[in-house]
Amino acid sequence: PVCSMGNSTSRLYSALAKTLSSSAVSQHQDCLEQPDSARLDPIDPKELLEECQIVLQKRPPRFQRDFVDLKKNAVSNHRPIRVMQWNILAQALGEGKDNFVQCPMEALKWEERKCLILEEILAYKPDILCLQEVDHYFDTFEPLLSRLGYQCTFFPKPWSPCLDVEQNNGPDGCALFFLKDRFELINSANIRLTAMKLKTNQVAIAQTLKCNETGRLFCIAVTHLKARTGWERFRSAQGCDLLQNLKNITQGAKIPLIICGDFNAEPTEEVYREFSNSSLNLNSAYKLLSPDGQSEPPYTTWKIRPSGECRHTLDYIWYSQHALNVNSALGLLTEEQIGPNRLPSFNYPSDHLSLVCDFSFNQDPDRLL
Repeated sequence: PVCSMGNSTSRLYSALAKTLSSSAVSQHQDCLEQPDSARLDPIDPKELLEECQIVLQKRPPRFQRDFVDLKKNAVSNHRPIRVMQWNILAQALGEGKDNFVQCPMEALKWEERKCLILEEILAYKPDILCLQEVDHYFDTFEPLLSRLGYQCTFFPKPWSPCLDVEQNNGPDGCALFFLKDRFELINSANIRLTAMKLKTNQVAIAQTLKCNETGRLFCIAVTHLKARTGWERFRSAQGCDLLQNLKNITQGAKIPLIICGDFNAEPTEEVYREFSNSSLNLNSAYKLLSPDGQSEPPYTTWKIRPSGECRHTLDYIWYSQHALNVNSALGLLTEEQIGPNRLPSFNYPSDHLSLVCDFSFNQDPDRLL
């Protein structure tokens, strides 16, 4: 059931409401089959945001987060490229496996949680959106975001844990979305990560895009590495495999690179050091929010499970520091905003915080290589 809107139900609300019921899709079609959303009418993002807010009218208002200006007197003659990274929490895992003991089941209802996720995306208007734990791609994100002007790509995990949950909506995976009026797709690669020469259950998508405004090429990648303590060496091997793939795709860093991901790794882990010290000359964008520009945020995920409270920094936006500038980054939620029951909650739909950065191209990237 969806919330009544009085006598006149809009065409747009009807489109949104159709995605609230996933029963047709949960008899799931082949998860790689692309529905034809190109024929559907475009959606006005302001209208969709209003529709989401109607569904969410009984929930607390969205948290206020501000962008921090990080420009160092850099002058750019083109619009920045806004990139959003977010592990949105797979619905099947949130309801069936993750045991968020302080989060009421009512807060996890897909009909409303979906609107919280969309509200966050619509509020920040990313040019490129990188998501993990997407298990409602075909019935929600692809139909709606394609009508907002995004080109959409999904790569599910081969053995998604979502499939172990009754009444699941298919496998979860990584999804990448970019605005077609800003970028042209040059090349796309779906990568199944290996570790110790074995194929693993973790994946990545890497796409080479051309910026229509500047003509510049760059590569955007999204990934989600193996979770849990005890798997540090495994994550390290996955990271090495991803870096090698990206070296080939970017011709050894000739093409600028942005990598978004839930690495499931604190900055003390080996996989973090591999990315920091890579020949691709990468830096982590959110370090720039710290006073010295050298420290990651204190947390990007904060939850309470039966085993206790988990507060970790696991999510990152890496970028080619010789070729790209970080103009600004979205500040994180404070402890006070998150509240004593932590995440997810009636206020916030995921156990991970979204990260958002505005990038511009360096005018003379070769000079710094």
